Amino acid sequence: MDEADRLLLRRYRLPLVGELQVASLWDALLSRELFTPDMIEDIQRAGSGSRRDQARQLILDLETRGSQALPLFISCLEDTGQDTLASLLKTSRQAAKQDVEAIRPLDLKPVVLGPEGLKPEELRVMKQDPSKPSQGKLAPVVLGPEELWPAKLRPEVLRPEVPRPGDIGSGGFTDVCPQDRAKGNADLAYVLNADPCGHCLIINNVNFCRESGLMTRTGSNIDCERMQRRFHLLQLAVEQMVQALTQLARRDHGALDCCVVVILSHGCQASHRQFPGAVYGTDGCPVSVERIVNTFNGTGCPSLGGKPKLFFIQACGGEQKDHGFEVASTSPEDETPNSNPETDATPFQEGPRSTDEPDAVSSLPTPSDILVSYSTFPGFVSWRDPKSGSWYIETLDSIFEQWAHCEDLQTLLLRVANAVSVKGIYKQIPGCFNFLRKKLFFKT
Repeated sequence: MDEADRLLLRRYRLPLVGELQVASLWDALLSRELFTPDMIEDIQRAGSGSRRDQARQLILDLETRGSQALPLFISCLEDTGQDTLASLLKTSRQAAKQDVEAIRPLDLKPVVLGPEGLKPEELRVMKQDPSKPSQGKLAPVVLGPEELWPAKLRPEVLRPEVPRPGDIGSGGFTDVCPQDRAKGNADLAYVLNADPCGHCLIINNVNFCRESGLMTRTGSNIDCERMQRRFHLLQLAVEQMVQALTQLARRDHGALDCCVVVILSHGCQASHRQFPGAVYGTDGCPVSVERIVNTFNGTGCPSLGGKPKLFFIQACGGEQKDHGFEVASTSPEDETPNSNPETDATPFQEGPRSTDEPDAVSSLPTPSDILVSYSTFPGFVSWRDPKSGSWYIETLDSIFEQWAHCEDLQTLLLRVANAVSVKGIYKQIPGCFNFLRKKLFFKT
């Protein structure tokens, strides 16, 4: 949707929310393919499920439905007899277009600051000896010693750009990568010298049993291919879910330096004491992230003791959709045209909890050397585009490609969080539970 239509919807949001009869609109919205059945179900469940909450959610979601969303929506209003609202939007939209077309560029002429009498053809930048200004022309003013004439002057850089550490020819800056500097100090960085440096297991759940009610995760195969290629380039032995997680944990990792697990699936909230969230197996049964991670801790997998264990989880943390908050600037280039992002969310049922808990409870059993990177904040949905894959995995792959050769994992994940946070109408922010003891630089 272009900016003019978006502003128009926001301008009339109050009367639309107050008067819009949503119940009669569903069939019309489906027939014009403005929304999918699943999207309409999400709108119907918005807030308390009242007409006003549904209308409010419909207007918000309409902004994400492409350049023709507003005229198609107006047609739906006309088809369902809501002529007052249709006329209001149509008239205002036409008036806005006419106002834009009425604006024409002014025929401006350049204003020349200098001696009178100069002909237009003489208004060009000409090379000349600054010590011999020509009659009627301006001489450059040199502030500084005489030897610093314009031919020798260089632009003054008030805030010099510091090149990234790995750049070549950085003009006096060190060309030594932080990874190289850290290699000699095992107290500061994990040592990844094995070849391959560790196992990388990718669990890619796309199709789920019919009884589960979970939808096919279209676009997840794109994520899987990205992660296979990326971690292979980072010197890990990559495999998909041929064996259970517990079988991977029982392997002898003594000759290896790390372990990576990537999970691509639907997710939900889950009662937890340590790591939030759960992911669904293809059988529709949720497995808590806490249980998965603890399979690889110092007790569950002794051969990985003292070695980094990394988990990257692309799944929803709940059903909430984050509308974000207004800031001074936006990044419209991050709104992919004609994209229909889907979520990896499923409902959460809170189980019974004991109210009699001791004051001092160990938050994590043997938690050292574990990092769990979540695609979204706990309780919120995680967005996935059927055509290009999930926002999180696509960004993770891109950031690793650009920066993994010279930055540590925590810095990389900060870049990922920042890049994902500016995407889309609905917002998403990745985060992590970090219990690493040292910096981790991938082997590239």
